[in-house]
Amino acid sequence: MIDLSIVIVTWNARDLLLDCLASIDREVRSRRGAGRIETEVIVVDNASRDGTLEALRERFDWVRVIPLERNVGFAAGNNAALSGISGRHAVLLNNDTVVLHDALERCVRYLDDHPGVGVVGPQLLNPDGTRQNSIHNYPSLATELVPKGILETLLPRRFPSKRRVHAEPIEVEAVLGACLFVRREVLEKVGPMPEEYFFFLEETDWCWRIREAGWRVMHLPDAEVLHVHGATSKKLVPARTRIEYHASLYRFFRNRRGALQAAAVRALRFAKSAFYALVLLPGALVSRSGRERWRSRSAVLWWHLRGCPAGAGLAPSPGGRP
Repeated sequence: MIDLSIVIVTWNARDLLLDCLASIDREVRSRRGAGRIETEVIVVDNASRDGTLEALRERFDWVRVIPLERNVGFAAGNNAALSGISGRHAVLLNNDTVVLHDALERCVRYLDDHPGVGVVGPQLLNPDGTRQNSIHNYPSLATELVPKGILETLLPRRFPSKRRVHAEPIEVEAVLGACLFVRREVLEKVGPMPEEYFFFLEETDWCWRIREAGWRVMHLPDAEVLHVHGATSKKLVPARTRIEYHASLYRFFRNRRGALQAAAVRALRFAKSAFYALVLLPGALVSRSGRERWRSRSAVLWWHLRGCPAGAGLAPSPGGRP
């Protein structure tokens, strides 16, 4: 019996993916035996052009590969695999993660021991071993108006974060999709990830639906996974990545907070974009890094001025080229 289906969506990140699979091979597959979990690994390739498929066939023939003809995004990519998993549970695992000893087993055991829990997320670590934020709060007017650090400091129970060391599992609103465990029963009853999101906040919206259906979402601080945060799109195409986040944020507000709040947040973000473009302008005149930061912020401002058109972020435009 397969205990855990490991689903990895990848796009032009061959070396990161190979490191991730090597860690799974080292920490999970090579440690089979009494009390260990049985796994299957499914890689969904979003039309990579960097030799990913060839490298998989050469080095990891035990991986089941689903090659897609175009980049369909994070949610749709995961759904392509989740619809055919064999495991009692599944984990959505980023290609820029490294599995550490016993992390996957701890999360599987927690789901087995707590039938009311639908989703579990481990503690994500930076490459230097420091804690990375692993918890999502639902976006709201409060999180838009008040700096996140202030909310996390003054209201740590309402806004849990890496600022506080958690001695035991805590219930949260959502966990990051970089490593998200979900019970198969949840998939069957709640349904797949929302594919209207191309990238960003799809797991947050999904956790909203899962909690709405009566399941709990938990963060497990004693299970740890290394995560090279933003190693792909954020570094390769920073402006488009920033635009895609804004598009997803506005979509979340429309879906979960209503049109009025969505319009208010859009106006607020437009004002912030104009402010940053102005403040960063002097730096753009004196350094290359300053110019890159200014271009990234200015791209978001220009996107707002054009009416936030589809296709300016990471997602292809409707009917456009992937």
